[in-house]
Amino acid sequence: MMTYATVLFDLDHTLFDFDASEALAFAGALAAAGVDDPLPYLATYRRLNSALWAAAERGEIRSSTIRNLRFEQLAIELGLEPSIASDMADAFIAGLSEHGDLYPGARDVLETLNGRVAMAVVSNGLGEVVHARLDRLDVRDMFDVVVVSSEVGVAKPDPGIFDVAFERLGRPDKSATLMVGDSLTSDIAGGATYGIDTCWYNPDGRRPTAGDEFVHEIGSLSEVLDVIGVTSTDGCR
Repeated sequence: MMTYATVLFDLDHTLFDFDASEALAFAGALAAAGVDDPLPYLATYRRLNSALWAAAERGEIRSSTIRNLRFEQLAIELGLEPSIASDMADAFIAGLSEHGDLYPGARDVLETLNGRVAMAVVSNGLGEVVHARLDRLDVRDMFDVVVVSSEVGVAKPDPGIFDVAFERLGRPDKSATLMVGDSLTSDIAGGATYGIDTCWYNPDGRRPTAGDEFVHEIGSLSEVLDVIGVTSTDGCR
C-alpha cells in the first residue's frame, strides 16, 4: 500500500536545476544592459533577489513585483540607467524560460509516479517562467495542478497557497498528502503549518536549525519513491 496518494512538489532546487538556468539567464540580462562580463555582478543580484523572495515568504510583498524590482535595485547598485531595468527583466525572464533542465533522476521519479498518485507543482515563482519550463521540458501533463505564487497572490509558507492547491486537487486527504521541497522556510514550514507531511530534499547534507520540523529527509530524488511507497519496477507495493 502507498503511504501517500497526493504529492506536492516544489520546482526550483527540487526538481529543476535553477542555478544553471539563473546563471545563463543573468548573462543575457546584463548583455541587454551592455555589460559583457556578468560574473562580478551575479553575487549582488542573488543577494537582492534572495532578500525580495524572503520578503514574499513573509507576506510583505507580492511575488509578481519581484520580476522587475530586483533589476531596478540592481541598476541602482551598478550605477546603470534605471530605465534599463525593464529590458534586463524581460531578457532574464526569457533566459529562465529557455535554459536549464531537470535534475538527474527527476524525470524518472515523475514518470514512475505519473498515474499512480495525484501530483501538483506548488512554486514560489513567476507563472510565465514556471509554465514555460514545464512545457519546454515536456512534463506539464504529468501534473494535475500547477500553482504559482505570482498567479495566486500568496507564497509559501502561507497556508493560502496550499488552500488553492487543495481546492484545485479536489480537497484530498491531508493525512495522505506529502509536500516535497528543498526550502525549510517555505516548502517544509508551509507544509507543516498546513498539517501535511513534509519531505525535505537535502542533497547537500545541510544541518537543520532548531525548530525545523519535517517528517522525511532525502538526499536523492529517487528516495522519495520509498517514502511514498512506490517502486519503479513493480508499481505500488
